[in-house]
Amino acid sequence: MPSQTPCPRRSAAPARAWLVACWLVLGAPALAQSSAVLPPEAAAVLQRERIPAEALSVVIEEVGPPPTPQPRLRWQAERAVNPASLTKLLTTYAALDLLGPAWAWQTPVWINGEVQDGVLTGSLILQGRGDPKLVLERLWLLLRRVQQAGVREIRGDIVLDNEAFAPPRMQPADFDNEPLRPYNVRADALLLNQKTVNYRFVPDPPRGVVRITAEPALAGTRVQAEAPLATTGACGDWRAALKPRFDEPAQVRFEGRYPAACGERQWPVADPAPETYAARLVAQLWAEAGGRLTGSVRHGPAPSATPPSFVFESPPLAEVVRDINKFSNNTMAQQLFLTLGLERGGQGTPEAARLVLQRWMAERLRVDATPMGELLIDNGSGLSRETRLTADVLARLLQAAWRSPVMPDLVASLPASATDGTLRRSQVAAGRAHLKTGSLRDVAGVAGYVLGDSGRRYLLVAIVNHPNAAAARPAFDALVQWTLRDASAATP
Repeated sequence: MPSQTPCPRRSAAPARAWLVACWLVLGAPALAQSSAVLPPEAAAVLQRERIPAEALSVVIEEVGPPPTPQPRLRWQAERAVNPASLTKLLTTYAALDLLGPAWAWQTPVWINGEVQDGVLTGSLILQGRGDPKLVLERLWLLLRRVQQAGVREIRGDIVLDNEAFAPPRMQPADFDNEPLRPYNVRADALLLNQKTVNYRFVPDPPRGVVRITAEPALAGTRVQAEAPLATTGACGDWRAALKPRFDEPAQVRFEGRYPAACGERQWPVADPAPETYAARLVAQLWAEAGGRLTGSVRHGPAPSATPPSFVFESPPLAEVVRDINKFSNNTMAQQLFLTLGLERGGQGTPEAARLVLQRWMAERLRVDATPMGELLIDNGSGLSRETRLTADVLARLLQAAWRSPVMPDLVASLPASATDGTLRRSQVAAGRAHLKTGSLRDVAGVAGYVLGDSGRRYLLVAIVNHPNAAAARPAFDALVQWTLRDASAATP
């Protein structure tokens, strides 16, 4: 039995903003541990990769209405571990349950002034409310709608209001010293195109160069149009061979050579000046659409007493959740996390979002305050060294989701084996497993649903915390295959 003594404080985090919750799930009687024997195939992989069995946590049990059947496998299910991106299951299921699959973000827009003969004497104001899908195409549609309202010239400013969120004060390099990786883009209430530029490289062998284009173009930023082509040698580490210089936002340069053996390639890069990205993108798109602007694009508050001229709506939440889970999009997950704080807690802060999730887990998952272990909710995406959950909590979440009205939306958001998302290269039969994947340095995991040969459906949670965690993927595949082959183990 787990200890009933209070959880000790984490001495390393006395002043941190994270909400620490010590919870015990009480919804069902304690489950027997007689099924805690790892399948030989999975145990063999762990032994081969020198991953101790103690580094693994597993729950495999049939899904369905209560009472929950005896689990097929439980292994260290109550140990608090880093779940990496499996955290997104908590964020997305809570959002679907609390907001509804058809819920959508709204971006208010003010045409603030008099419009005459295509001229706005005043300002255009955009207020971000957290929409994670304000990508290039949709921002173009928003500005197009402004022009359809009769505005071609703005004799004033374009004002951007992103004050609805108060994300943690962090730099893009703080997590892993990789500030140009798109997964490190921080949340922003007015998140435009996820603050990313996609560079395309097209070799031109007759001229001995590679042509370089950037999408989107950003006002005030010049991108080197060509670089020398290396006509010999393998592709290799072509990014390093290019010797990129992203340190000056006004001028992107490539001081090396591009290997011709690479063919055409793309390179998505988080913009090195994220604080000015939105202003540069809006200025560029407005000019490309033929609009004129006498002022500047700047940050500022939206009117508090005047209703907006129109509201630009996002795709429904169910569609956004699919993007988050199938492709494990950290930035979008953090947007959704802060949105829960804003919409259900009154503030777009991590603290408010954590309180919303705490209350939701208590109500929906029957989580009691009696301490079992130390569970931490950090930023809702799993891009964290501090997040702690247990395989047991994730299993109970998957059981609750299966019984809920939003089950079809959550399951449809999970990568399907050998089909799409992060499972497109899976060795499991196509569509037989719908599993969220997670990985960080020293962490790997899967969690979701598996259809057995008997026709029974199972939930599966498997997490490894170990320096060799990346090598545990074949062990997860073995657990999935063992779960699939349930016909002989199933009882009528």
